Amino acid sequence: MSVIETEHLTKDYGSGKGIFDINLKIEQGQMIGFAGTNGSGKTTTIRSILGFIKPTDGQVKVNGLTSWEHSSEIVKNIGYVPGEIAFPDLGTGTKFLKSQAEFLGLQDMSYANSLIERLQLDVRANLKRMSKGMKQKTALVAALMAYLPIIILDEPTTGLDPLMRVTFLDILKEEHAKGKTILISSHSFEELESTCDKVALINHGHIVDIADIYKIKNRKEKEFKIEFLDEKDYVRFLSEQFQIIRKQEQYNQVTIRLNSNDTDKLLNVLKSYSVKFISEIPYTLEKHFKNILMNEKGGKNNV
Repeated sequence: MSVIETEHLTKDYGSGKGIFDINLKIEQGQMIGFAGTNGSGKTTTIRSILGFIKPTDGQVKVNGLTSWEHSSEIVKNIGYVPGEIAFPDLGTGTKFLKSQAEFLGLQDMSYANSLIERLQLDVRANLKRMSKGMKQKTALVAALMAYLPIIILDEPTTGLDPLMRVTFLDILKEEHAKGKTILISSHSFEELESTCDKVALINHGHIVDIADIYKIKNRKEKEFKIEFLDEKDYVRFLSEQFQIIRKQEQYNQVTIRLNSNDTDKLLNVLKSYSVKFISEIPYTLEKHFKNILMNEKGGKNNV
């Protein structure tokens, strides 16, 4: 049984806004990402999973329980960071975290203190006066400190500086390694690619693709950009039996695509050429999704 499963999940707000026919399964221990622009449906999907929104059609189950009917029971097993953080009027971060610990029945605060130290969080600060980054850190500690089996994070790195993002992503990878089931939405393809097992692309309320990160990183096809020292070699190379996907005559450059097994063949051919440089063009999650969206539009993609 999946830990989280959506079946034809739809929340129709009218005028084409909402989410439509979302089908997603998240197994125990998987880390799944949501990618998409603002308004694409990421947050609506997450809130539906938590049981905060009643679906127009379809359903969501978490550990076999229907979210809308059993939300109060479901959220007890979920560490959650919302996209928009609003704290209760409890004064300091210390009081808030202690309140959360009492609510969760957590007596050992050693892991919470470890997170506070790693995230460089000043819990003595007043909640209402905290910066966006400090509020984000406080919410992250509250979500992770209780060893809950499911973690759901809606744009969790918003407000964090670049170094602190790295620290947080390291913490998240550690949580994943413990066997936690994690769902994270982010604008950053790089963040999702570095942490997740799979990433779902949501566009205009529909899941248009679910990318397997292992396959993205171990793609059979590779692309190389090659620049030759002179025009003569550039022209001669055009007659070689390689798939040329881009020409830049002014720079004596070509970009080719080939099967990864043919890399040695390419290098052997280039021994007879005067090459200024050769570089592999990485196939990234961002590039993969751009290709998907361009194909949906029926346009040509030169990314």
